[in-house]
Amino acid sequence: MGIRVYNSLTNRKESFEPVQPGKVGIYLCGPTVYKPSHIGHAVGPIIFDAIKRYLVYRGSQVNCVVNITDVEAKLLPEAASKGMTVVALAEEVTQNYMEAMAALHVTGIDHFPKASEHIGDIIDITQRLIDKGAAYESNGDVYFNVTADDDYGKLSNRQPDDQSGQRDLQSGPKRHPGDFALWKAAKPEEPDEVKYESPWGMGRPGWHIECSAMAIKILGETFDIHGGGLDLIFPHHENEIAQSETCTGV
Repeated sequence: MGIRVYNSLTNRKESFEPVQPGKVGIYLCGPTVYKPSHIGHAVGPIIFDAIKRYLVYRGSQVNCVVNITDVEAKLLPEAASKGMTVVALAEEVTQNYMEAMAALHVTGIDHFPKASEHIGDIIDITQRLIDKGAAYESNGDVYFNVTADDDYGKLSNRQPDDQSGQRDLQSGPKRHPGDFALWKAAKPEEPDEVKYESPWGMGRPGWHIECSAMAIKILGETFDIHGGGLDLIFPHHENEIAQSETCTGV
């Protein structure tokens, strides 16, 4: 008997057919490590740990990825309030998260990539989008041009003008109000440890591009299951789909 899963893109149950027969790639959006873990951080890993166990039982080889967002605006004020560096805060909270996963017997996650370890991959994808005319630089920021993606909004059924949820104020003007940041120019008051060199100047990646870069790096340009909370459908997952599909063409 085949497996049927609910697809939030089509809003219906569908037969599950892996891209490569017998192999399953899973990416799950993980925590932003600025505060200690809570029960919301456990829901996804527990569910997908169980899913992996079942798929393995059915005979599949499963590669399951849960990312660690350790480069993000929320870490800056939290680290400052604690008198810690951003790196030290991220390491402390990540350790807390790993201890929580171990206590919950979540053993099926194969990779916990950190955004800070994939800056080169993030810059590469951002440059590919610029080369395709789907992104542009503006005062050190780089924005994805939502009008370059004819399918933008297909997951959330929202139009580009409804795009919201930006975590930072922009540095440069946008061509369209719905355009979202792939790269953010460094601000003078930000610590040097969160500033990375790029073709567009010192800065750090946007939230959405981090997940696309890590997923593509580890699982390839196409994989089978992308999970995450319903609260991430828009803008995070919508923007992931737009930038990933525009970059890869698949």
